[in-house]
Amino acid sequence: MIERLEQLAEEANQETAKAENVKELDKVRVKYLGKKGPITEVLRGMGKLTSEERPKVGQKANEVREEIQKQIDEKTSALERKELESRLEAEGIDVTLPGKPLKRGARHPLTAVVEEIEDIFIGLGFGVTEGPEIETDYYNFEKLNLPKEHPARDMQDSFYITEELLLRTQTSPVQARTMEERNGRGPVKIVCPGKVYRRDDDDATHSHQFMQIEGLYVDENIRMSDLKGVLEAFVKKYFGEERSIRLRPSFFPFTEPSVEVDVTCGICKGGGCRICKHSGWIEVLGAGMVHPRVLEMSGFDPEVYSGFAFGMGVERFAMLKYGIDDIRHFYTNDVRFLNQFKRV
Repeated sequence: MIERLEQLAEEANQETAKAENVKELDKVRVKYLGKKGPITEVLRGMGKLTSEERPKVGQKANEVREEIQKQIDEKTSALERKELESRLEAEGIDVTLPGKPLKRGARHPLTAVVEEIEDIFIGLGFGVTEGPEIETDYYNFEKLNLPKEHPARDMQDSFYITEELLLRTQTSPVQARTMEERNGRGPVKIVCPGKVYRRDDDDATHSHQFMQIEGLYVDENIRMSDLKGVLEAFVKKYFGEERSIRLRPSFFPFTEPSVEVDVTCGICKGGGCRICKHSGWIEVLGAGMVHPRVLEMSGFDPEVYSGFAFGMGVERFAMLKYGIDDIRHFYTNDVRFLNQFKRV
């Protein structure tokens, strides 16, 4: 039996040496060391041996098992190491090659303009307030001195969802809601940024969806001179200290008196050019003193409180600041256009 065990050890070592992968090695292990293998069969015949022969055969069987297992383990390690080296060689990378640059995003120019305008008005003591884009007819029109059938509603052709719900045409409803929440107690000093919607044909200067920032200041003894002072400080901070403003009479249902606000042209510095139609001025926003009826509907006593309001288009301010000639550039997501504003 000892000779048989030595023969099995030799055969197992030869097959182990010939194995080319881990799968073949596993077959060798099962063949010689498994429960149905030849070594197990030798051990089952030990009952026929004398008491002196059994320990010797048992010891030899253990030695053969250990030797076969050792050879298999060593060959397995060698094969795994070789496989790893082959994979590393195949998947190798040249660490001296330059890496692939990651494309960095940036704030959208409209976002940057909104944040800049907000920062300026925060510096002037205003807070920032937002409201719903789906608004009721009551807050979007009636609360702003625009009752049903009012002719001024035709100026804002609207997207109605139901008879009483619509996509807001302005951010003024945020002002109305805020005043209502104050229960007739001032001061109210806010700017309201957000998207607004109007049924308009899209072209280089118009869009059915655009952004507005409106402002409101209601308190005791607020005068037209306060409005001019705030807007002049804002324009100089946004466009430059050399710019000036002028106020022209206008009409808005929710302000009385109402004005259009112009700023000196940044191209000709007020001298007159094609951009400003040779007037030296460019219209930038509308403003006025809050109509007493609007104050009254929101719970403020117009005999005690007064205030001013203003509204501006964010896209217009962005176009004037960066020399953009088509509002559609803001919404077409052309990476070539947006990449110009990475440092804005």
